[in-house]
Amino acid sequence: MKRILTILFLLFTITLQAQTVSNYFERIRNNAAELTAFFSQMPKGGDLHHHYSGSVYAESFFDNAIEYDLFINRSTLEIRKEKPADDNNWTNFSSLKKEGLLPDYKQRLLRQWSAKDYNESDYPSHRQFFESFGHFGLASNYNIDKGLLEIKKRAKAEKVSYIETMFETIKCDKDIKELFSLNKTLRDYQQVRQQVAVQKLLDSLYKIIQKKNVDECAVDYAKNFLEKLHSSLAIDDSAFTMRYQTYVLRFMEPVQLFKNIIVAFEAANSSPLIVGVNIVAPEHDDISMNDYWLHMQMFNYCHTKFPTVKYSMHAGELTLGLVKPEELTWHITSAVYDAKANRIGHGVDVAYEKEPYALLNYMSRKNIPVEINLYSNEFILKVKEDRHPIMLYKNFKVPIVISTDDAGVLRSSLIEQYVLLAKRYKQIKYTDIKQFVYNSIQYSFIKEPMLKQKIKSQLDKDFINFEKSIMSIQKQ
Repeated sequence: MKRILTILFLLFTITLQAQTVSNYFERIRNNAAELTAFFSQMPKGGDLHHHYSGSVYAESFFDNAIEYDLFINRSTLEIRKEKPADDNNWTNFSSLKKEGLLPDYKQRLLRQWSAKDYNESDYPSHRQFFESFGHFGLASNYNIDKGLLEIKKRAKAEKVSYIETMFETIKCDKDIKELFSLNKTLRDYQQVRQQVAVQKLLDSLYKIIQKKNVDECAVDYAKNFLEKLHSSLAIDDSAFTMRYQTYVLRFMEPVQLFKNIIVAFEAANSSPLIVGVNIVAPEHDDISMNDYWLHMQMFNYCHTKFPTVKYSMHAGELTLGLVKPEELTWHITSAVYDAKANRIGHGVDVAYEKEPYALLNYMSRKNIPVEINLYSNEFILKVKEDRHPIMLYKNFKVPIVISTDDAGVLRSSLIEQYVLLAKRYKQIKYTDIKQFVYNSIQYSFIKEPMLKQKIKSQLDKDFINFEKSIMSIQKQ
């Protein structure tokens, strides 16, 4: 009886704390500064939609360019390892330093490599965002160890206990050129939506590609690079855990992309650290749009071969005007029904899907979460406030997680995502936000059940302490 009374008292105390915090939250939710202070202290669980290279701030890539004395084109700001012959417009960073020009070039590069000082009228925001990755690509390849530690340090400072980062696409030089003639066949089948024929051809391709021993690329990457790097840096500790998704690029030709998907699934199947697969690159680009259905079929096929491998998919990162209206009607649907995605990233155009209510009900029943990236959607797509479908997802009880997408490129943070959430969507209460935080652990792809439970238990303790601290404010 005494134990039961103790538990009841504890539950009463926790409930009282949560109610007090909810009342305080409602009082401050119209004040961005007060919300920032509130969310800076609130435990935030995990960031599940997170790109490694897009999350390191551009200042770090600038430091890499200096350290490795890369060459830069004074006009275009393109960077290279070596100076092109007979072109005097190129110089190295050590020369810029001698000339006293580093501060000027730093600001110019930060504006090209991120959203810093972005001028709404000069250049389309979606191009500014996606082209940033190509601009800083070379510099981002250096000091990956420092980049991971930067992300970890910032996450812990923000009270983020888990990150599931889209880290790299795995290189595999196994030659499959003899199969490239089948690109046209796959696209011909796609034109008439011949699913059975596509799956049959993918099965033939899979067997041939596997005979090339592409699994060696996956295992070598996981065991000889990622796992060693992760261990050497001591990324995981008592307060923080990182896991990785590998990804493929939408703009590849079909057979090459299918090979890359197989390698990605092999890697996720072979390593406890690689917990999932994703597909990235602008969804509105020509190949992405034209081959989208085919890509979903490829993921569907690999799901049959690797049924335990989880995958999230960028789907519905589109808006009216960016593409034709009819192209807004089926991408999330296909990712969910055809590809059988475990989570959906962005999902911005869900209201335009052909049968949005049926889709949302299905996602709710099957517990298929949506990764909401508020500032990313605002910057890239100009979708915000009541044009954003977050309330549609919430009202249909689709699990929601709040994430950053590319905090470095966007000059943002997970704290800022929660501030935007609280300021813009008054129907979302503190209890909802708390649930979103727990969702980020529950729907993570962490493979070890004990680890997931450990993170959740720590989150329980962190919320108790956080809510106690808010209660103490009320008593002052």
